[in-house]
Amino acid sequence: MCRLIESILQTVLILNLYCNPQNSAKSADGSHSTVSDEEMQEHYDNFFEEVFVECEDRYGEIEEMNVCDNLGDHLVGNVYIKFKYEEDAEKAVVDLNNRWFGGRAINAELSPVTDFREACCRQYEMGECTRSGFCNFMHLKPISRELRRELYSRKRRRSHGRSNRHRSRSRSRRSHSRSRSRRREYRDNSASLERFRSHSQDKEREGRFGRF
Repeated sequence: MCRLIESILQTVLILNLYCNPQNSAKSADGSHSTVSDEEMQEHYDNFFEEVFVECEDRYGEIEEMNVCDNLGDHLVGNVYIKFKYEEDAEKAVVDLNNRWFGGRAINAELSPVTDFREACCRQYEMGECTRSGFCNFMHLKPISRELRRELYSRKRRRSHGRSNRHRSRSRSRRSHSRSRSRRREYRDNSASLERFRSHSQDKEREGRFGRF
C-alpha cells in the first residue's frame, strides 16, 4: 500500500529583507559612495543579530539562518531561517506577514530548502564564481566569528534543560532588556549609514520590527 509522506517544512524564507548599503549607496552626483569593509560588516552583523534574536525569542529555536548576497531579483536580500520545529516555522510565517521591517512590509513563506550546502555556490565560497552576484546558486553572506559564537552559544544555553517540546515561552526581564539594547545598538549603528537611504521614513524605522 502506497503512503503519501507530507513534506516537513522547517525553513522560512523572508524575501528581499536585507538591503546591502554597498548595492544602493550613491552620492548626490549619482556616483557610488565608498563604504568601508568594517562599516559593512558591522551593519550586516547588527542586522543579522536583530533578526535572529527577534525570531528565536518570538517563534522558537533556530537551527540555522542564512542571508543571500546575490544581486538577482529572485535572491537579493533573501533571508532563510531554519527552525528546529515545523510548527514554529508555520507560526512565524503567519505572524511575519503581518509585520514590517525597516519601513517595508515583510513577505514571508515556507521554503523546502533545508540543506544549504547543496543550495549554495561552491565557487563563491572559494572566491571563484564568475557569475558574480547574478549566480542562480546562493551566495551566503557570512557573519563575523564573534557573532556566530555568541548567537549559537546563546542557542545552546536556551536549549539546556528543556527535556520536552511543550516548554514555557516566558522570557526573563534580563532577556527582554538584552533584546531591547540590541535593537537600540542596531539603530545607533544604522544612523551612521543614513546617507545611503533615500526615504526619511526608512531612516526612522531602519532596523525596527513593527506590526500592521
